[in-house]
Amino acid sequence: MPTGKEPPRGGVALLIKKAQRRLIVAGDRGASRDYGVALGKNWARDKTIEGDLATPEGEFYVCAKNPRSKYVRSLALSYPNTEDAARGLEIGLISAAEHGAILAAIRDRSMPPQHTKLGGEIYIHGGNDGRRVAGAADWTRGCIALDDLDMLELYERVPLGTTVLIVP
Repeated sequence: MPTGKEPPRGGVALLIKKAQRRLIVAGDRGASRDYGVALGKNWARDKTIEGDLATPEGEFYVCAKNPRSKYVRSLALSYPNTEDAARGLEIGLISAAEHGAILAAIRDRSMPPQHTKLGGEIYIHGGNDGRRVAGAADWTRGCIALDDLDMLELYERVPLGTTVLIVP
C-alpha cells in the first residue's frame, strides 16, 4: 500500500527520455544518476486512453510510494495531468466531474483519479522477479521499469512531490 503524504525534499527531479530509454536523476548541480529503462509496449505514442499500452508524455510528480509493490518498489506518477484532463473533457472521454476531480488532485499535489477512460496507474517500478530491464524489449502497460537494484536505489532517493518530466 502506498505511504502517506511526505514533505517533498528539494533538489531532485527526474527526466525520462523515451527514445533513449533513459531515466536521469537531476539535482541542483545537474545530472547525478542515469538508469536504463523499459517502457510501455506502445512507447512511441503519448498515452491517450486506458489500455493503449503507451507511456505518457508531459510533466508529472511522484504522488505515492509503494514499498510492497509486486515490482519490487514503485513510484506512482500523477497521470492524468491537467493537459490530459483537458483533452479528455474536450473529446468526451471524461465528464466535467472527472475533469474537476483531476484538476483538484493536481492542485493539491495528490493522486489524480486512476480509473477514468484516460487510464491511470502509471508507475516507475522494478522488473519483478529479477527481470533484466535495461536493454530489454519494452514490456510494460505504460509504466517505466528499471532493473530491481536500480529501483531500490531510486526509491530511497526520490521523495513524494518530485517532478517527473517525460519526453519523446
